[in-house]
Amino acid sequence: MISAYPDKPAERNRWIEAMRGRKNLLDPLKPYACLNEREAAFDSATLPTATIFLTNRECPFRCLMCDLWQNTLDETIRIGAVPAQIRFALEQLNYTKKESRKGAQIKLYNAGSFFDPSAIHPEEYEEIAELISGFDRVIVESHPAFLGDRMLIFQGLLDAKLEIAVGLETANPVVLAKLNKGITLDSFKKASDLLKDNYIALRVFILLRPPFLTEEEGVFWAKKSLDFSMECGAEVMCLIPTRGGNGAMEILFDEGSYSPPNLESLEETMKYGLAKKSGRIYADLWDIEKFAVGSDAPQQILRLSEMNRLQQRWKELT
Repeated sequence: MISAYPDKPAERNRWIEAMRGRKNLLDPLKPYACLNEREAAFDSATLPTATIFLTNRECPFRCLMCDLWQNTLDETIRIGAVPAQIRFALEQLNYTKKESRKGAQIKLYNAGSFFDPSAIHPEEYEEIAELISGFDRVIVESHPAFLGDRMLIFQGLLDAKLEIAVGLETANPVVLAKLNKGITLDSFKKASDLLKDNYIALRVFILLRPPFLTEEEGVFWAKKSLDFSMECGAEVMCLIPTRGGNGAMEILFDEGSYSPPNLESLEETMKYGLAKKSGRIYADLWDIEKFAVGSDAPQQILRLSEMNRLQQRWKELT
């Protein structure tokens, strides 16, 4: 069977876009979502976390597995829109007073790269830094291509520790190239070194069973991706079960190039990572019920939730 996915990188952007449906209608003056979360800290406590999903221009990269484009805009939003979104979210999450932010962290996720000047206007960095002043840690996301001078300018405006989330996705170099991310293991390592040299924390997103891998291969390479992330100095690693829902993944599913991973694989990979005792590791449990198969699924989800919260393998918890 000949794959529908193009072999030539130059053709992949067009193919991925052709598989899409419609974007959601969004208000450029409001984030498309915001929520209060808690994350495990190094000392077994939990960190209050304000997470804001900014409404923003679509990322310039066309990653094969990405569904974030569904909540993006086609054009750069005007100056003032992102600060307006942050103000709105802080009110919704009850973080308007600086004293309420002590011991808490904030995530500003924009479905792309925070340091892409076509997404977040550099002229707004100072206002954004003032709006989020008082949080202990500020977490943004970025493609390695946008890490540089703008990152350092923003860091200098903060009164908090800066952490940058980067999507490694997989340490398998062949699959990484097929994901159409525009990065290599070498460019990821260079980005991690830049962060380390400037005392910026690294958070890594890792896919469990991306396309073109079997279930067994998916677990193997997720473990290898954890190892590589730890070697790069990652403080936080997020294991994300690879989901469908963006059009392209459904085509790959139909042709046998992709299947969603099972919860046993997620548990096994979590246990492996936590046993390393190098950084914090979280299983992404958003919409996890889609991966739940069998009578043990509720207990599997409970175990994963407890591993997230306590940062211990289930064997150590029982």
